[in-house]
Order: sequence, then structure tokens, then C-alpha cells
Amino acid sequence: MFIFIGLGVVLACVFGSFVASGGAIGPLLASMPFELLTILGAAVGTFLMANSIAALKHVPGGLKKAMKGSRYSRTDYLQLLSLMFHFTKLAASKGVMALEPHIEDPESSTIFGQFPQIRDNKRVSSFICDYLRMVGMNATDPYQIDDVMGAELKKNFREEMHLPHAFQSLSDALPALGIVAAVLGVIKTMASISKPPIVLGEMIAGALVGTFLGILLAYGIMAPIAGRLGGVVEEEAAYLELVRAVIVAHLQGNAPQVSVEIGRKTIPTDFMPTFQEVEEAVSEAPAG
Repeated sequence: MFIFIGLGVVLACVFGSFVASGGAIGPLLASMPFELLTILGAAVGTFLMANSIAALKHVPGGLKKAMKGSRYSRTDYLQLLSLMFHFTKLAASKGVMALEPHIEDPESSTIFGQFPQIRDNKRVSSFICDYLRMVGMNATDPYQIDDVMGAELKKNFREEMHLPHAFQSLSDALPALGIVAAVLGVIKTMASISKPPIVLGEMIAGALVGTFLGILLAYGIMAPIAGRLGGVVEEEAAYLELVRAVIVAHLQGNAPQVSVEIGRKTIPTDFMPTFQEVEEAVSEAPAG
């Protein structure tokens, strides 16, 4: 939503100030379709050359993510803390083998059943089950588990950040592509040097529209989208970091309440529930 609001403000201020200052909007609008065709066509071509098919398939989802923001809210973090509390409590009281029915079949797990949103998020539920399964296989060295989980999370983060970097690279290229369009306009103008000054003036103005559009598209549209998408990826990465913190704290011998509190401290400030909220959520949810 804020992307559209910001875009509206950018376009209104740029074109509104141009018209208010006495600028003629006619030549601008007349040249814009051809200049946009040159710039956007070249931009799409360079984007296709620079990215793999797998990356291109993520473009619609990336744009949607940039518009909607992080998929995880304060409530989602609170539920994840509650889920991890029940798992660590079960492992501490009955041993890690008691986790096996829950991690081998999350669909029928009574603990996962209390948190259907987490259970249905295959990426998150698989991440939790994979590492709890490793713990059940006697991989109980907290430093080793921390390193393995950290390596996977870094890999996931690099992969998720590919699209924001691709958008930023496209943003960096757009001003140069605008200059390409402008140069083509200048060439066209020089080829008509014998025409009257008034005609040449309009042709030069049209050529400069290419430079204008390249800069506007780069810094007024693509760069903000790239930055917003990168911010959302960073926010969502903290969700699985919480799982890592709780499991490592549990393997270090901490009580379930302490492990969950350590995990809570990793949550971004804007989404972090209070200690009392976590305590109430944990006490209200029935044990699996």
C-alpha cells in the first residue's frame, strides 16, 4: 500500500511542479511512449540476460512481497515461541525421543495442531523438524548445531537477497539506458538539422525526455522497490533465527522458559512481544 502512496507522491510532485512552473506537458507526453519503449525494452532485455530462469520466476512473488511487507506479525512470533516452548519442554521432561511422533508427522501432531499456520508453512515446519530430528539422532553439541543452522540460514538469506540485488542492479542501469534513448533522439535531431529552429527545439526536448525518464524510473521507482524488498527479506529472516536461538539454548542445558526468552530477544523490536505476553501465551496453550 505504501509503495503506491509513495509512487503517487513522486509522480504528483515531479509532474505537478513541472506544469506549475510553466512547463509544456504536450511535448513530454508526445515523446514519452517511444522513450519508454526504448528504456523499458532495454531494461527487460538486460534483466533477462543477467538472471536465471529460477530467479525470473520469483519476480512476481518478490513484487508482491515488497507491496505487502513481511508475512510475519507479532502474533506469528508469539505462536512460534509457544510452539518452541512446548517442544523444548517435552524434550526436557520426557527425552528427545518423545519428539519423534511430532516431527515425523506434523499433520497429526497435537503440538503442531495448536499452531496450524506454522504447521502449514512447509518451510518453517520442515526447518524445525529437521533440526529436532538431528537432536534426536544424538547431534547434541550446541556449537555444532549452531554452526549448521547458521550456515543454512545464511544460504537462505543469500538466495532471498538475489532478487533485491537484481532490482538494485537494474536501478543502477536505468539512468544509462535513459542516456541511450536520449542519444538516439539527438542523432535523430542532427539528421534533421536543416529544419526550422522551432522543430529542432521540440526534437531536442523529446530527446531529453529519455534522460529524464531513465533517472525517474531508477531513483523514483526501482531503487525504492529494491530497498523495500531487501528490508522485508531481512525481517522475515529473523523468524527462523528465533528457532535457531531456542534450539541452541535448549542444547546448552537451559530450562524451556529460559530458552524461549533467549529466542524472544532475537525478534525485531517492532514485532517482539513482552515477557508477560509470552508467559500468558505459553500458559494458555494446552500441552501436546
